[in-house]
Amino acid sequence: MKKITVIGAGFAGLTAVRELRKQDKDCEITLIAPRAELHYLPSLIWIPSGLRKREDIIVPLDNFFRRMKVKFHQASVTGLRDAGRTVETDNGEVSNDGLIIASGGRFIKKLPGIEHAITPCEGVDAAEKIRDRIAQMDGGTIAFGFAGNPKEPSAMRGGPMFEFLFGTDTLLKKQGRRDKFKLVFFSPAPKPGNRLGPKAVGKLLGEMKRRNIETHLGHKMKAFESNKVITEAVEFAADLIIFMPGMTGNKWFDNSELPRSEGGLIKANQHCKVEGMDNVYVAGDSGSFPGPDWMPKQAHMADLQAEAAAKNLLSELNGQTADAVFKVELVCIVDSNDRGIMISRNMHRNTMLPGTVLMHWAKRFFEKMYLRKYR
Repeated sequence: MKKITVIGAGFAGLTAVRELRKQDKDCEITLIAPRAELHYLPSLIWIPSGLRKREDIIVPLDNFFRRMKVKFHQASVTGLRDAGRTVETDNGEVSNDGLIIASGGRFIKKLPGIEHAITPCEGVDAAEKIRDRIAQMDGGTIAFGFAGNPKEPSAMRGGPMFEFLFGTDTLLKKQGRRDKFKLVFFSPAPKPGNRLGPKAVGKLLGEMKRRNIETHLGHKMKAFESNKVITEAVEFAADLIIFMPGMTGNKWFDNSELPRSEGGLIKANQHCKVEGMDNVYVAGDSGSFPGPDWMPKQAHMADLQAEAAAKNLLSELNGQTADAVFKVELVCIVDSNDRGIMISRNMHRNTMLPGTVLMHWAKRFFEKMYLRKYR
């Protein structure tokens, strides 16, 4: 019986499990993660407004693991050896015949004073902190921004920051206190959101202007202070800083033979196979993949890569040609708590639909349908 290990209980890890079980009813699957939970990160944007609570977006996976016949190994990975055949954890070692790495990424926290900023996509705790801080404020300046990993252009997550920004504007208006706040958006990129497509950049910046949101763009970040954002060109006061830095690889990668990109992610080919290693695949934020410069780090892309990784790993283990490739596709709804802008991009076209209430409800419906698979 084939012994397959999956590292991570996020989008890529769980999609890999579903695809493995779909393709092979008998293989032994072990999943390693600190908790048997899926944290549905796209819905973090709704926590500050109260549209979602912690219990709405954290899904226990016990039932899913039972249905999929998955052995859950509760632990944090600390290293990898024997050409990928032995995973080291803080709760013992796990051996395998094949491995899929889907342990996500790590935010780069090197900017001086970054402890003064909240990084929302770190999880529910961070989103709740934003909620509580805004509720406690009587007025002032809230600054929203994001940056990337200059050595790994795809390793950034800017989309959620537009949603937190627009969602906060909507929330304050509904509360009748928007006039007491100044909202500021900043980014070292002169055209933030460019990977969404040229039309999207203009639309997003136009939306900021319409909502009376000040912008500071195209200047390298220097530091944060408790009440200030500092760039190479300007510094401005901020009572609350919400900032998404670029991403790099997990710390445990350093204790392994995994090949790394210049930006610190695991180097893989178009089949999601880790370069130079047998029966080792990667999907999602952990990997550095060939593709266009706009290829996103988002849940949809992680799902597509995980499906390809699972198919190819089983093919390799069965002595067959592992030739499945993942589709490069960006699909998102930039939500503002009451309406949403639909954006899609692939190798052939870039489409954007204007903001409507329907798109907001479509995003909420997708969340419900997606999570049904794991409840």
